[in-house]
Amino acid sequence: MNEQKPAAPVSEGGGFLRIRMDLSYDGGPFSGWALQPGLLTVQGALEEALALLVRRPVRVTVAGRTDAGVHARGQVVHVDFTSAEWLGLTRGHDVDPAVSLKRRLRGALSRVLGALTGAIEVHDAGLAPSGFDARFSALWRRYSYRIADGTQRWDPVLRGITLWHKAPLDVPLMNSGASLLLGLQDFRSYCKPREGATTVRELQQFSFSRGADGIIVATVQADAFCHNMVRSLVGSTLRVGEGLERPEWLHERLLARVRDPKSLLAPPHPLVLEEVAYPSDDELLARAELTRARRE
Repeated sequence: MNEQKPAAPVSEGGGFLRIRMDLSYDGGPFSGWALQPGLLTVQGALEEALALLVRRPVRVTVAGRTDAGVHARGQVVHVDFTSAEWLGLTRGHDVDPAVSLKRRLRGALSRVLGALTGAIEVHDAGLAPSGFDARFSALWRRYSYRIADGTQRWDPVLRGITLWHKAPLDVPLMNSGASLLLGLQDFRSYCKPREGATTVRELQQFSFSRGADGIIVATVQADAFCHNMVRSLVGSTLRVGEGLERPEWLHERLLARVRDPKSLLAPPHPLVLEEVAYPSDDELLARAELTRARRE
């Protein structure tokens, strides 16, 4: 992903405006978030739709890239427009450019997605506060993961967002192991490392709960996630829930800092990015600078 500096102040003669957009998407039809030549991706579709509006190539920055098949309810992105492009969205009408952007972007996405119209929905758009960076200003990201253990809980209507797991799972046992992974740790054993990128993350919440309907929902929250981290955490903890491994095994794997055949990935389709949190407006730039320094 290309890093972008905070938008410059807008002047009467032009300059750039940073726009924040909050969106959700059904990840099923897409080959993940990030651009890939010849493949349909969420980023590719969104950037193509935005390009239709401002008539130039556009690059967006996202809070958290998602894998192929992973969904989002609370994704956040930013894009930089010139002041002329921002005001031009109204087409001369007396309307807030933010309102016009949402309306026109929905139409542009329909043109780009065709039969997949509705797979991406922009819920909010508007001028971002000074210093805002969708990626680096974020405090944390929170994911959910649905699991139906036992065929009696398999609901065909919800199979697209639920893992069907044949063996029964022991939720207290899973939580016992998951709690050992909390805190600032090196999650190399639970990531697919990217060249030059750190695998140190602060895992703030990792827990499992069984609802009244019998469905288990995992909640995973961290300051950020490295590639495949959530799916690896869930996949490994399933072995504990089945009784195949002791709860302490999860922490032992963490300390080993290696990937091996036991580094299992849970399927992507039940995974949902639920929320991205940001500090107050006056702390956005400081947070972005701190995060960027840590990543470097």
